[in-house]
Amino acid sequence: MDVARQSGFSASTVSIVLNEAPLANHLRIDTRRRIREVSERLGYRPHVFARSLRSQRSNTIGVVVFDLSDPFCTLILRGIDKRLQPTDYLPVVMDAHNDRNRFGRYLQMLIDRRVEGLIVVANWLFVKIDALKGVVERRLPTVVVGRDLHRSGIGSILVDNELGGYLALKHLYELGHRDIAFVLGPKQLGDTSRRWAGMQRFARESGLTIRPVLVKQLSGSSDPLSGFTSGADLTVQLLKGRTPFTAIAAFDDMTAFGSIRALADSGHRVPQDCSVVGFDDIPMAALASPSLTTVRQPMLEMGALASETIWNNLTGAAAASNGTLKLIDPTLLARQSTKAV
Repeated sequence: MDVARQSGFSASTVSIVLNEAPLANHLRIDTRRRIREVSERLGYRPHVFARSLRSQRSNTIGVVVFDLSDPFCTLILRGIDKRLQPTDYLPVVMDAHNDRNRFGRYLQMLIDRRVEGLIVVANWLFVKIDALKGVVERRLPTVVVGRDLHRSGIGSILVDNELGGYLALKHLYELGHRDIAFVLGPKQLGDTSRRWAGMQRFARESGLTIRPVLVKQLSGSSDPLSGFTSGADLTVQLLKGRTPFTAIAAFDDMTAFGSIRALADSGHRVPQDCSVVGFDDIPMAALASPSLTTVRQPMLEMGALASETIWNNLTGAAAASNGTLKLIDPTLLARQSTKAV
């Protein structure tokens, strides 16, 4: 072994130092320093896989997303990575391509490779949790971002959707809008009912009348980006109806963009003729023209919190996260797509 020969120490001593074995703490500081200096000069790198077999530690955290093309995922993944950068843990990201069977297979592959924690970034296809029963049984530290599964023993991080819906309708109301149309999310999605509950609560408190004829609902789809086309189609239906409206509260930003497209194609200006508010604050929301008023999910922070929760669990810095729910407050960002009437 070149490092042993050039440092002047035995191969076993060099192995103890370079593999950070517990016995290394009993060696002299100058011995450890000399071995590391020689190994760096020679460009030596320890065999990570061999080390993990000996220590039974992989220093990896599995991250499974349903669709990397979903704008919802981008900032969450960045937050996950940013929090793990200063640690010894490496995120291993896998994209399930909106395929539940592939999701289950990827989970098993990560477990077989001895990941020490698991983060799942859910989208609206993530409804059943059968595939996650195995991680609960194995007591693998797990956090799901975007769905509430804490009653099933899985740590969950999501935005306070009810508060977000409340803030969206409150914003339109304070701008003077009383004839408001709604494009809700799919029925099977928990976010839909919670956001709608927040809007209904504000309507009750303010005395605002919600007209059923102005309430439309997205259908379920295997493509999270279908909200754009569905939002446009439902907005066309609203425009063809006989009930006038001055604002649209959309389920999310992609749906809001679809509504804006349909309004523009029909000769209606945003926000002069109709205000539109979205939900999420995906990266393109601030760049669009007009820029989109939206309820911001702090996605970067949610990703970082997911990593923080797993890291605290693994290092013993905090109690196990399984079974806990962390609701994050949303923020309304007023931009160009809404104005007073």
